[in-house]
Amino acid sequence: MAVEIFFNNEKEIYRINEIAKQADGSAWIQHRNTVLLATVVMDELAKSEDDFLPLTVQYIEKFYSVGKIPGGFIKREGKPGDFEILTSRIVDRALRPLFPKGFNYPVQITIFALSVDRDADLQVLALKVASAALFTSSIPVQKFISAVRIGMVNNQFVIDPDADTKEQSSLDLFVAGSKDELLMIEMRSIGKFVDGKHHNGAIPEEKLIEAISLAQNILVNRNITYEESFSKLVRPPKEIELFVKELPEELTKFIEERYSEELQKALSQLAKSERATTLYNLATKIVESGEVPEEWSHDEVLEALQLRKREIMRKMVLETGKRADGRGLKDVRPISIETNILPQVHGSCLFTRGQTQALVTLTIGSGEDAQIFEELTELDGQQEKFMVHYNFPGFSVGEASRIKAIGRRELGHGNLAKRALESSLENRDEMTIRLVSEILESNGSSSMATVCGGSLALKAGNQKMSELIAGVAMGLITEEDRYAILTDILGLEDHDGDMDFKVAGSRSGITALQMDIKLGGISLDILSEALEQAREGRFHILNIMEEAERNIVVNSDILPKIEKFRINPTKVVDVIGPAGKVIKGIIEKYDVKVDIDRETGDIKVVGRNGKDVEDASKYIQQIADDRPLHEIYEPFSVHTGVVKSIAPFGAFISLPGGHDGMIHISKIGQGRINRIEDYLNIGDEVLVEVLSVRGNKIELRKVD
Repeated sequence: MAVEIFFNNEKEIYRINEIAKQADGSAWIQHRNTVLLATVVMDELAKSEDDFLPLTVQYIEKFYSVGKIPGGFIKREGKPGDFEILTSRIVDRALRPLFPKGFNYPVQITIFALSVDRDADLQVLALKVASAALFTSSIPVQKFISAVRIGMVNNQFVIDPDADTKEQSSLDLFVAGSKDELLMIEMRSIGKFVDGKHHNGAIPEEKLIEAISLAQNILVNRNITYEESFSKLVRPPKEIELFVKELPEELTKFIEERYSEELQKALSQLAKSERATTLYNLATKIVESGEVPEEWSHDEVLEALQLRKREIMRKMVLETGKRADGRGLKDVRPISIETNILPQVHGSCLFTRGQTQALVTLTIGSGEDAQIFEELTELDGQQEKFMVHYNFPGFSVGEASRIKAIGRRELGHGNLAKRALESSLENRDEMTIRLVSEILESNGSSSMATVCGGSLALKAGNQKMSELIAGVAMGLITEEDRYAILTDILGLEDHDGDMDFKVAGSRSGITALQMDIKLGGISLDILSEALEQAREGRFHILNIMEEAERNIVVNSDILPKIEKFRINPTKVVDVIGPAGKVIKGIIEKYDVKVDIDRETGDIKVVGRNGKDVEDASKYIQQIADDRPLHEIYEPFSVHTGVVKSIAPFGAFISLPGGHDGMIHISKIGQGRINRIEDYLNIGDEVLVEVLSVRGNKIELRKVD
């Protein structure tokens, strides 16, 4: 039986556990012409022995959903695209907190996009249908969560904007939560040109809190409706055993009494690295000392140490306002910045903050270098002209591991940095820009180091930006009615804290934000306080970045040179030539890349050598020159041409501008000439003088 739910005169149709009935739970949603199917399956026989939830989420797009056959040689869906991976990650992060503590059975959630129209918000719908499948499944999850997207047009908020409204919006805010709690937030600003001036769309903290409050109110009403609508469709729960591992009380007391002081000292060492070797070695020392019973295993001793370490760190923060590395709650670790340290790279920045270090490089290309991708909501192929690629090798945290393919975490961090930076770029549509962040050392928020280093790498490559962008990671420690907000968190504080809250922006406001809550929710008052504290930290970092910007020495010699101009669109065909022969010749001769807009006649010429770019641009402009021939090639003007062909009576010369002239045999040299090939050969460059222009015929003389 279909369940129909209405919000703002929009209808959602659900079919619960009617399709894919072998799964532990399934949900089918139709909104307008968009249909998604989600299934949930739990493996009861593969229970993990660790206190960890082995949850896997896969969001998969089918090209038949838009009546399209996949491009490329293989005509079937292949590896997931970036949007599919990022959507899977969003659903995973939102649903993971719903599972009861100690649930350690493998769970697979699969979401298919089966029919898609242009206005579909696939991420919002994917989370809704996945939550519906999980809530009504035989897995004991008691809460329904959903998501809402907030846009802003003319300073007015828009709820769940359609595709056209998104293009006008300066805000993209995605909020997920239950009827009681906010669980996840993602936000980015969208840069716009207004009255010829670029604005990065940065959102003031107060305005953002207003938008989040609106989203929270919407989620409360929606989730109450969802739970009431689906409560009678929930399958009987399976009998499962939650993972409960209780350490011997004697062991925890032993560690507390005998090793609290040593752990207190060890915290300063743990604050310097994400590696766990310090506690591992201490556990080995305790076990091998013979002072503990043999039945206490190494793993149990290590776990007891980790629990006590967590207690000490959190108590220290809440009671003394001091952190493991000695900082106060609002202090940012020392920052050092070096720019353009790579001589042959268009722009580079080595950004170091404490024990986190990112080497960010800039490469500038032409339109041909853009990343081609396909989206279900855009039938035509799309081009991505601004890319941020994030790499996290094992050595950055002291691990002896080989370099592997990029995972979801790397893709997500790169996407966060991209969202933070792209709104401030004024020329991101004019050329292709690629930033690569190599994380060389990591102990807390390498994604925000990527934002800071990326902003300065763009400046080091002489790119136009409306403002510098900095990022800072915030944390939260809570115990009953006490809480502490931490600025610039360590890996230790991220692992043992209650919130991971990344905020990036300029002096004008926030350009990107990502929040994940571990404790089950956050109040708007605490969120507002965290944003204000993040602003203080961001301004501190911007002060240091602005000083570094003043010391940048741009390596102009290696930067690509760019010429932009417009020709008559009717002349584009002449510039391209038959089968692209003319434009290919220009590219080969001058070693440049040429982007042509056939509709507007806009031309962009990019190359490493400034003179080559200038000469290629002049040549194209001459080809497109629509003046009469006698105005282009004035009598007695001198040009450099190329011998195109030879006839018994003379040689035909290809002139700059795409026109041909002829040198009569009598005008090639002094005296009588019997054989033209003794003086000219096809392909030779020759200096010629225009003698006359009659109609479309140009008479030339070879200049000695």
